[in-house]
Amino acid sequence: MMDGSMMGWFWVWPTLVVIGLVLLGYLAYRLTQNRRPGADTAPVAGPTSARQILDERYARGEINDEEYRQRRDTLT
Repeated sequence: MMDGSMMGWFWVWPTLVVIGLVLLGYLAYRLTQNRRPGADTAPVAGPTSARQILDERYARGEINDEEYRQRRDTLT
């Protein structure tokens, strides 16, 4: 009837179905990973002030006491 002209396209639909199933599986995996207890429970960081950044740098030991005080006084 079709003289075999459509036989070359026979593989397209099964391939698209397999790709769709793989994508759905990946999406389900990602959604379950984000819902695990303890999975990235850090709060979303909003805009931070210069004082907060300065305090964090001091807490990490990136700046010493004198530099911290000088910069804090400059900010106020």
